[in-house]
Amino acid sequence: MNQDALKTLVGQAALHYIEPGSIVGVGTGSTVNKFIDALATMKGSIAGAVSSSLASTERLQALGIRVFEASEVDELAVYIDGADEIDHAGHMVKGGGAALTREKIVAAQSRHFVCIADESKLVTTLGRFPVPVEVIPMSASRIARQFAQMGGTATLRSKNGAPLVTDNGQHILDVAGLQVQDPQAFELQVSQWPGVVTVGVFALQKANVCLLGASGGVKTLVF
Repeated sequence: MNQDALKTLVGQAALHYIEPGSIVGVGTGSTVNKFIDALATMKGSIAGAVSSSLASTERLQALGIRVFEASEVDELAVYIDGADEIDHAGHMVKGGGAALTREKIVAAQSRHFVCIADESKLVTTLGRFPVPVEVIPMSASRIARQFAQMGGTATLRSKNGAPLVTDNGQHILDVAGLQVQDPQAFELQVSQWPGVVTVGVFALQKANVCLLGASGGVKTLVF
């Protein structure tokens, strides 16, 4: 199976974690789009969704699924989202789709995090994929220098020749050249730097389960 078929497979497999009558936490990205399409087949069995991005909200609503604001819901039973990388303990790098802050908020609101990904995303050590960091624009240059002191190279993400602006009105630095040996310590450290909104290492809000699309079908990893 090609990568697109694997994404479809894990998107459909995630339906097994949806509780009837519940409000579902929904992430962002191409793999999550496959899940949203699958979720539409059982939209009559759920109350709705809380979305982590404007793009996912639009897709959910277009398919007739009600979208709640996160502030309207006390707790979510499950959050379904993809990852740019996931290690063998459930720690992830996320933010390739620029929605890392809202993803982390919805993940923190959920009792259970189910990561859906293809097998190319499974790594031994995080950092092969550049780590996204959402920052307040005036702090970007200083934060890039702090990453340089750690051995990383931070690049301001752009779109159409201008800095990309997130749903929150901020910018993103993509940091290459790091090996994140202790994801939780890294997340805690970088989160304290003035100007950092969110770091794209998900260690405190790590996955409980990963549905990994492989050539032989879906592998279920439990952390």
